[in-house]
Amino acid sequence: MRGPGEGDGRGGGRDGSPAGGPRSGPADSGERAPENVESGDRARRPVGDRRGGPDPPDPEPGTNGGGNGGWRLFVRDVASSVFAVVLVGFFLFAVSGVWPPLVAVESGSMLPNMERNDLVFVMEEERFPGERAEYGVVTARVGAETGYTKFGNPGDVIVFAADGDRGGTPIIHRAMFWVEEGENWCTAADSAYLGALSPNDPRCVADHAGFITKGDNNPSYDQATGLTGPVRPAWVVGTAEFKIPGLGWIRLQSAG
Repeated sequence: MRGPGEGDGRGGGRDGSPAGGPRSGPADSGERAPENVESGDRARRPVGDRRGGPDPPDPEPGTNGGGNGGWRLFVRDVASSVFAVVLVGFFLFAVSGVWPPLVAVESGSMLPNMERNDLVFVMEEERFPGERAEYGVVTARVGAETGYTKFGNPGDVIVFAADGDRGGTPIIHRAMFWVEEGENWCTAADSAYLGALSPNDPRCVADHAGFITKGDNNPSYDQATGLTGPVRPAWVVGTAEFKIPGLGWIRLQSAG
C-alpha cells in the first residue's frame, strides 16, 4: 500500500498533484512542452500540411475555387454591366425628357454634319430653347439672324414623326422656317430647294401651321418631295444636341 503522496499512475502525478491537474513545465519535470513541433520527418512538413499528402493544386484562373464559381462570376459581371447601362439610360432620360434619349442616324441626308451610324442625344425641345424659338425650336432662318447654330449650320436639328406617324421611323432634319396655316410657303422659301414645285402649285399652300424642314445634304425641302407636310409641334420628338460618331452602329444592328 502506498501512502498519500505516492503516485501509482492512477490517482495522482509523481509530484503529488491530483490526476488530470495541470502539468508542470519543462523546468520542473524535464518533459518537452506540448507546444513544441513534432519530431522527425513530420516536423519538416510545410505548415498547414497535417495529413502527410501533397498540397492541393491551385484553382484554375477565373474559376473562383472551382465548381460553379466561374459561372457565378460571369453572371454577376453581366448583371452589373446591364444594371450600369440601364442606370445611365434613366439618367439620360431624366436630363432629356425623351425616351429613348439616343437615336442612330440611318442615312446620309444630314452629311457632312451627321453621318451614318452616329448616335445622337435628343432633348425635349421646350427644356432649353434658344432665343426667339418657335415652340422650343429655333429655325435656320432665325438662327442666321441671331447667330444660333447647331451641327455646323444655323438653326435646330429636330427629330420628328413624318405626318405624325409615331409608328414609323423618325426623321432627323433641320427646321428651316415656320409657316402659318393657309400661307404659301413656297414664296418664302429658297427657290433652289423647291425641286419641281412652283409658287403657283396648290401644294405650296399650307393646310396647317408647322415647320418646313430639310436634310442638310438633300437637294429639296421635305415638303417639296412629299416626305411630310409642314411639321406640327406635336410631331416633334425633340431637338438634337450632340452626337457620338459611329456608336449608333450597335443600336442599328440590334434593331435590325
